[in-house]
Parts: sequence; structure tokens; C-alpha cells
Amino acid sequence: MAHDLQKASAWKRISAYIFDMILIIIVAVGVAFLLSTVLKYDTRVAEREQLRQSYQTEYGVSFDIKAEEYEKLSEQDRQRIDDAYFKFATDPDVTRISTAIVNLTLIIIVFSVLVPFVIFEFIIPLLLGHGRTLGKRIFGIAIIREDGVRMSTFQLFTRSILGKYTLETMIPVFLILAILFNVMSLVALVGLAVILAVQLGLLLFSRLHAPIHDAIAGTVAVDFASQRIFNTTQELLEYTKQQAAEAAQRAEYR
Repeated sequence: MAHDLQKASAWKRISAYIFDMILIIIVAVGVAFLLSTVLKYDTRVAEREQLRQSYQTEYGVSFDIKAEEYEKLSEQDRQRIDDAYFKFATDPDVTRISTAIVNLTLIIIVFSVLVPFVIFEFIIPLLLGHGRTLGKRIFGIAIIREDGVRMSTFQLFTRSILGKYTLETMIPVFLILAILFNVMSLVALVGLAVILAVQLGLLLFSRLHAPIHDAIAGTVAVDFASQRIFNTTQELLEYTKQQAAEAAQRAEYR
């Protein structure tokens, strides 16, 4: 059971979140640029575009033609475009390069987001203590167990990497990409709706109104200045016993 929790106010939590997200986005963009350079992402895209241009030149067509313009073409011209695109789409080199581009895109997305999350949501809170990110330290917020005890490293990992990074960030990102590229878009839309519903349900109706990452880690955001934080469960038990004894003693004098 939660012990005398002094929950951080909504405006403090929101302000800390915005501050931390700005830092995460800045680093994520930098990591994405670095990875794209090291992995030669632009080179692969240029190779695919070069092959695309070669087929357009060879067949004297444009793959960028609009649907209404395509319908106005003669049967012969439409067939020439269809043949050119079929040859392009089935070219082994195009397939190899396109697969490489997709794989590199996934790698860049995953690691460009993972790196800043590990830095700002796991390593820095370990160094600052009490689960405090830079934003939480500025706005006076700490993260503790629901019973008022200092959270463990495993709980911090669960909260930041499994909760914030995986469940609340990367899964929605990939679901949105699936919707945009029409890959199992209905399933992706349902999945996105389920995650949003769970998040809203926890925030509105759970006992501590905690988001997903706090719910799965068993943690809560509190006001660092006013919250009493116990180092161990044993310390909490001793304090509870002391409070009970003092209450009983006061009752004797009534």
C-alpha cells in the first residue's frame, strides 16, 4: 500500500516531460544523422534512384505520372509504363537495394531513439538517484516505489526502457509506419487504439492515475522536497511500527 505519497503536480510532470523530450529529440536527430552517414544510407537511396532513372530513360517514361494523366494515355503508352515499372520492380539489384534501405531505416529508427532514452531515462537517473532525469531534477520530482521505498535499478530499467521506450514510443511508431505504408493497416490501427485506450484508462481510472511505464514498474512520481523516501522495505516497516506505537501511546493518554 502507498505510504503517505506526496505526488508531483501535473504541471511539474508535464514540464519535466517536455524538457526531457526536447533533449531526447535533439540527441535522436544527431544519432540518426551519424548512423545514416556511417551506414551509407544516402548512398543506397542514390543507387536505387539511379536505377529508377535508368529504366525511365530506357523506356522513355516517367514513374511519377499522376493517375489521371495515366488514364488519358494510349493503350500503348500505358503498356510501356507498366512494362518499365515491372522490370524495375523485379530487378534483382533494385530488390537488394530496397531491402537494404528498409533494414537500414529500421536500424536507424530503433537506435536513434534507443540511445537518447538510455542516456536520459536510464543512465542519468542512475547517476542523479531517485529516478530523476534532468527535467525531473529541475522541477523537483523523484520516482519511487508505490510504497514510498527507493526504486531498484531493475524497476528503473522496466520503467524507462520497457515502458517508455518500447511500449509507449517504439511500438506506436512502428504501428503508425504500418498505417502510413498500408501494411496490415487495420491491425496496426487497432493496436494503436488499444495502447491509447490503456494509457488513458490508467491515467484516468487507476488508483494512482499512473501512465503505462509507472504501472508496469510499480512506481510513482512524487514531490522530491516533501516526500519521505525509504531506502529499504525494512526501513519502511520500522517506521510504520514506530508510527503505530506512537499512535497507541497517544491513545492511552486520551
